[in-house]
Amino acid sequence: MATKDELATRRFRNLVQRLEVVMQDSLKPEYGGYYGQVVLGAEAIEELGALKEVRQAAREAGKSLGWKTVTHAVGDRLFVLDDREPPERIRQLADQAASDAIERTFQEMTRARLRLVAPPNGIDED
Repeated sequence: MATKDELATRRFRNLVQRLEVVMQDSLKPEYGGYYGQVVLGAEAIEELGALKEVRQAAREAGKSLGWKTVTHAVGDRLFVLDDREPPERIRQLADQAASDAIERTFQEMTRARLRLVAPPNGIDED
């Protein structure tokens, strides 16, 4: 019969494995394993266990993925981030993707604003 410590160790290992899968799935192939990030909400944390144990397991899972894992608890969320410095080409690729996303957002905001001020049916009421 397994002792309490053995059960706790096995449970922790299972938690690490579950988090490792989630963390691995967060990676974008084009970033070559860098820029991993996972946000766990209150329900996920509750399902996984105590916050302290989930943070510890995330750091352990990060080690096996080669991450420099940083965790931040903010409100009822836990942010798990890979804080490694990526190679220059990966950083440039990620910077460009972020820039493109911001540009798309501004374009959408501008189009939405124009729709709000445009006269209905394109008819000018002057």
